[in-house]
Amino acid sequence: MTTAQGNKECWHPCRFGKKILLTLLGVLLVYSVFYVGTLIRNNIKKYDFIGRADKLERTITVNGFGKVVGNNDIAVTTIGHSNTDKDVAKAQVDNKKVMDKVEADLKAMGIEDKDLQTNYSIFPDYNYTQDKGQELKGYRVTNTLTIKIRDLKKISDVLGLAGKYGATEVSGLSFTIDDPENLKLEARDKALADAKVKARKLADSLGVRLVALVSYNEYEGSVPDYYSMRMSMGAEGGGGGPAYVSGGSKDVTVNVNVTYEILSR
Repeated sequence: MTTAQGNKECWHPCRFGKKILLTLLGVLLVYSVFYVGTLIRNNIKKYDFIGRADKLERTITVNGFGKVVGNNDIAVTTIGHSNTDKDVAKAQVDNKKVMDKVEADLKAMGIEDKDLQTNYSIFPDYNYTQDKGQELKGYRVTNTLTIKIRDLKKISDVLGLAGKYGATEVSGLSFTIDDPENLKLEARDKALADAKVKARKLADSLGVRLVALVSYNEYEGSVPDYYSMRMSMGAEGGGGGPAYVSGGSKDVTVNVNVTYEILSR
C-alpha cells in the first residue's frame, strides 16, 4: 500500500521531467542540423573557388616630378675658440673672454639669439711620448657658435670677427632657404600635374579610363645648394672677408608616385 502510494506521488513529476528532457533533445537536434548544414554550405563554396584566382584590381602607376628654384636667403657659418690649460677653470675663463666679445659684436650687428647656437666641450688633452707614455697636457675647452646670417651684406663683417679677437675656429659658408615650405607646395602641385598628364596619356594608349585614385606617395629630392662667392681683399691684403657674396639658388624638388584604378572603355 505504501509503495503504490509512493509511485502514484512521483508519477506526475517524473512525466513532466521526461517531457522537458525530450524538448531539450529536440532543440539540440535542430541546432545540430543547422550547424551541419552551414558547414556543408561553406565547404561547397570553398570548393567552388578552388583553382580560381581572386578578382584583381586593375590599376596603373605613374611617377610625377616637380621642381621649383628658390633663392638662398640665409648664410650659415661657425666661429669658435679652442684653448688648453692645466687649470680647467682658467681654460674656461680664457675661452669665455674671447667668445663673449665675438657674441657681443654679433648682437651689435643685429644677429638675434635665435640665430646663434652654441656647442661647448671640455676634455683632457694628452701628450704621448715613448719615454713617459701618456702625459696630461691640460684641459682643452672648445666653444663654437653656429651663426645664421639673414642679411647677406653682413657676411664680411661676421667672418672678420674670427681674426679680430683671436678665435681659432672658423668654417666656410653654406647657403640655404629659410622657409622652403611654400616652394615645396608649388613643387608638389607641379609633380601632381605631371603625374596626371602621364596617367591620361598612358590610359589613352591602353584603351582604358581612369576611375579613382588608389594610392599616393611622395618624397623630396636631394639637391645640393648652388651658390657663388666673389671675393676682393683690401689693397694691403688685410682681413675683412669677401667684399661681395651671392647666395645663389637651390632646387626644391618633389617626386610623387600615384596609382589609379582603371576600367575598360
